[in-house]
Amino acid sequence: MKTNMPKMWIIRGVPLALALAWTSMAQDTSPLKLTLKDAVGLALKQNPQVILANLQVSQSEQDRRLARADLLPQAGGNLSETVNRLNLHAAIGLAFPGFPTHVGPFDVFQTGVNVNAPVFDLTLWHRYKSSKLGIETSRANETTAREESVMLVVSQYLGCQRAGADVSAAKSRVELAQAVYDQSADLQKNGVGTGIDTLRANVQLQNEKQRLIQSQTDLTTSLNGLARLLNVDPHRPIEIADQVSFFETPAVSIDQTIETAYATRPELRALHSEEERAALNQRIAGEQRYPKLTFSGFWAQQGLTPDTIIPVYQYQGSIMFPIFTGGRIQADRDKAVLAIRQLQQRETDLRNTIALQVKNAAAQVEAARNEVTVANAGIQLAQEEVTQARDRFQAGVANNLEVITAQDELSRANDNQIGALYRYNQARASMAYAVGQMESVYAR
Repeated sequence: MKTNMPKMWIIRGVPLALALAWTSMAQDTSPLKLTLKDAVGLALKQNPQVILANLQVSQSEQDRRLARADLLPQAGGNLSETVNRLNLHAAIGLAFPGFPTHVGPFDVFQTGVNVNAPVFDLTLWHRYKSSKLGIETSRANETTAREESVMLVVSQYLGCQRAGADVSAAKSRVELAQAVYDQSADLQKNGVGTGIDTLRANVQLQNEKQRLIQSQTDLTTSLNGLARLLNVDPHRPIEIADQVSFFETPAVSIDQTIETAYATRPELRALHSEEERAALNQRIAGEQRYPKLTFSGFWAQQGLTPDTIIPVYQYQGSIMFPIFTGGRIQADRDKAVLAIRQLQQRETDLRNTIALQVKNAAAQVEAARNEVTVANAGIQLAQEEVTQARDRFQAGVANNLEVITAQDELSRANDNQIGALYRYNQARASMAYAVGQMESVYAR
């Protein structure tokens, strides 16, 4: 008996190959390189708070549709068959000699439509207007969530850029310390230098290596934080793609006036919508005293048998008005007035907060720009100091203590420059957030 073993192995291996292919597709472990704009766009698509705010807008739109439905006539159809048996004695409270005590059983067939429509009800109309304002509030809250999400991502991305700059500076310092150590060792080998110079240079080299390890750890943790904000697969590493832009100091092209912030901040727009809704609620509470006119009725075909079916109908108009509500209407009005006062107080506090944020951001941008200018000058001076100290050490005029001191000064100058650049970029982001333009500045 012949068996086709290769064919059987191929057939059995197909599911395994498909499973491996699916696993490789499901878990993409290749580095995800993101620019700042890419990171912001990804956050606006995947951030849970943004998604929830978007769903809240959809819910508000459904609330508006429900409020509009209350203003429109409602119609429904019915089809029924009823079996009846009545106790006449119980129904009318009397018994007549010679008459039966019950009627039936008998069937009643009925099919038709019923209608119910509000004719005059101001409360329903203003509830509909309030629901439309609710959509505006939800949209403003969605914009707030988007602005906050962009702010968090930009801050975290800037932190990653700062950590990357620290790593680059630490690598440069390690290379410099290695060169100084090699220089010291060569001079000692040639009988010109001393052992203490070589030892001192080696200590400095080990210190710089330790700083490099710490900088690399800070970069890794910053990238992990960015991945968490972006809701990226934990198995996929992230890399920043525009590290060079961290060292740029573009001018702030944002309208920094407080009036612009008042007009664009979504939190303030949301409060304005809530105040309008509260004013409508006050009107609704007062309009409960007004009469309400409604129309209702039905039309049907009714009969005991198909041959006896005839049209039947009932139409009714009604006016309802409150006479005594136990103070409920006045309490509703007072409650609405208190809500308006609370919202007005919140608006005042928010406007003061926005004004403070704009003024602080403007001051921070100006101060950070001056810091960057001073820090850049400090870097140049520190590099010149290192060069002169190494030349003096090479010439035997001085030991390498001057070189080690110059290295420390260069390290401090690097830290000052990176810190100043970070503060400047963060100040630009704070200014954009203060005037409500985070998404327009960083996502477009």
